[in-house]
Amino acid sequence: MQRLLITIGIVLVVLGLLWPLLTRLGLGRLPGDIMVEREGFRFYFPLMTSIIVSLVLTLLFWLFRK
Repeated sequence: MQRLLITIGIVLVVLGLLWPLLTRLGLGRLPGDIMVEREGFRFYFPLMTSIIVSLVLTLLFWLFRK
């Protein structure tokens, strides 16, 4: 359990450090992401971004298990 918590912490720190670089990839502005903007209201649901991140993580976990 401790190893898992340390690993999750390290991953979060690395993602935090790489965040400025990740924003340049265009994730969050893909076709398929739902954005509704009205006066005084903004709704954003990153549907396609979530699917792509899920597929990449699934592939990585699958590769590390082998």
